[in-house]
Amino acid sequence: MRIPPHYQQPTWQRFFAGAAIGAIISWGVFLFIFGVIQEKHSTIINEQKQVIQDLQNDKKIYQEEYTKLNKKAQEKLTIQEIKIHLTNGDRYLFKDFRVKSIENKIKDDLNDLIAKDIESISSSYLLIERTIENRIFEFDGNKYKLEMSKLMLHTTLYIEVEISFLD
Repeated sequence: MRIPPHYQQPTWQRFFAGAAIGAIISWGVFLFIFGVIQEKHSTIINEQKQVIQDLQNDKKIYQEEYTKLNKKAQEKLTIQEIKIHLTNGDRYLFKDFRVKSIENKIKDDLNDLIAKDIESISSSYLLIERTIENRIFEFDGNKYKLEMSKLMLHTTLYIEVEISFLD
């Protein structure tokens, strides 16, 4: 079997020459278009890097400002609720109603502390203690006094008191 001698005919030679020249021209056009597109993409990427850098700087500034504001807000926390607990009411055989009434009377005395700054409350610790301990309760002919055993201070003011006979 033999390959036909088409390469010797001028029409086929022009066709192959045109195909080779067309391939070279199309390769050049492809490289030009690809270069233009890559240049656009590289400028977009550089712009996006700059935008990202600016946003990271802004985020850092906002986070620093946010932590400063949080610290200031924590310093200005206020009392939202007051909880009183009578720890040894069962020792004197008090009913739940009597224990709740004692707790409510103490809570009424300290009701002015709600919505006050925690700083001012902590500085007036002795005033709170004296307010509780100077209160005298009288039940069934017996006089009782209170003694503060625990004070926890946060947005909720939690106070534990003990009751004893007045000497």
